[in-house]
Amino acid sequence: MSETAQTQVAHRHWILIAAMLAMFMAAIEVTIVATAMPTIIAELGGFSQFGWVFSIYLLTQAVSVPIYGRLADLWGRKRVFFFGTSLFLAGSVLCGFSTNMGWLILFRALQGLGAGAIMPLTATIIADVYAPKERAGIQGWLSSVWGVSAIVGPLTGAWLVQHFNWALIFWVNVPIGIVSMLMLARWFPEPDSHKKQKLNLAGSGWLMLSVTALLTALLQAEMLGYWVLALLAVAAIAGYALVRHEKRSGEPLFPLALWRSRTIVAGNAGNLIIGAAMMGISAFLPGWIQGVNGGTPLQAGSALAMMSIGWPLASTLSGKLMLRTSYRFTAQLGSLLLILGTAMLLTLHSNSSLVHAGLSAFVIGTGMGMTSTTFLIAVQNSAEYSIRGICTASIMFSRMLGSALGTAVMGAVLNYNLMRRLPEFKDPVQQIISTSQREALPHASLQHIIEQTASSLHWVFAVSVVIASGSMLVARAIPSGRPE
Repeated sequence: MSETAQTQVAHRHWILIAAMLAMFMAAIEVTIVATAMPTIIAELGGFSQFGWVFSIYLLTQAVSVPIYGRLADLWGRKRVFFFGTSLFLAGSVLCGFSTNMGWLILFRALQGLGAGAIMPLTATIIADVYAPKERAGIQGWLSSVWGVSAIVGPLTGAWLVQHFNWALIFWVNVPIGIVSMLMLARWFPEPDSHKKQKLNLAGSGWLMLSVTALLTALLQAEMLGYWVLALLAVAAIAGYALVRHEKRSGEPLFPLALWRSRTIVAGNAGNLIIGAAMMGISAFLPGWIQGVNGGTPLQAGSALAMMSIGWPLASTLSGKLMLRTSYRFTAQLGSLLLILGTAMLLTLHSNSSLVHAGLSAFVIGTGMGMTSTTFLIAVQNSAEYSIRGICTASIMFSRMLGSALGTAVMGAVLNYNLMRRLPEFKDPVQQIISTSQREALPHASLQHIIEQTASSLHWVFAVSVVIASGSMLVARAIPSGRPE
């Protein structure tokens, strides 16, 4: 769509609401399921497999995101969005009927395959109906969905499992998804100007094989042992084959325009860094609060919620800042905040207050909200309509991949430090997080574990600072212009 056509789209507010509903449905899924998992495990059993309930969802979602983005450019936004959302809702319904953990994991995989369409397609649809200058401001509304879901998800999940059957945490998605699809069917005026091309099946196959092998190795490294090396080899070989195929293909999965644009390459690199840096807080700050500080899960969740509050606030601010300054200035300011927030984690000590941890999380959230919004808007505004879907999808895929890489790297740093500092203790972090095990430890042993765990986590936070610093280098590659 041209800018003129975008500003003339009627009922854009209803399209925005429909997109926000779909995003909320996907965003709340992770938090609401995490809250209900103890109840699900108590009924279905299979505690040893429960990690796969989350991993398989993230895996199938990440693998499918770039493919849906490309399909949206070739076949149209509506058709691909409806297909993906229908797949997500079908998986949600089936999850509620699961009779054991195996079936639940299988249906979560189906859910993830559908979820891969929701996030990139909603962002692409909004970019289609709003002009470049308007997109920056609209991102504040879209980002607020994540903040609301981070608060509403755990509360809703806890209330549903307490008063009703746990299946409702999956079935609650159905009416939300149906309403979103009906609204887009009614008001989203998609032009009939898509290229008559087929999806590059060979390229898609190599991509799925490479990403599946890589993410499985990263997410399940501890369980797989030396098999991780075989999976990494498969990922590397499939990745090489993908690159060779893309260079020779007349219809590449990732059009050459993506690699020739400095803005698009920088935007993807920035989101890879953001995804990796944020895991320093998302995956390891709760361990500090509960283990080192002796806090409760509620306190850990409250601290993380501050990140979800800072993100949409900064996203809204960055939209206005971009219009008055430039993409580059806004991205650099966000990078400074991200570096500052991760550095604040290094000042935590065993007697730090919850306010200290929450403030660090808030600053990190503002940095991520500002940088991620700027990178996304810069990429969307530089992309033509014909490749906007894959450009938007690549941004989100990069962040997912970064999260997996960050978790693997920082997890390895933590495990190495714990093995070196506490070789005589098995699962030392678990011993100080578990209330019963913590109380059973002699005072001297408890203090020793806490001290060494704190030192180990400080190394994790230091790695997070180093990764976050990379965002400043990427921000310098973003153009100095502003949305017009």
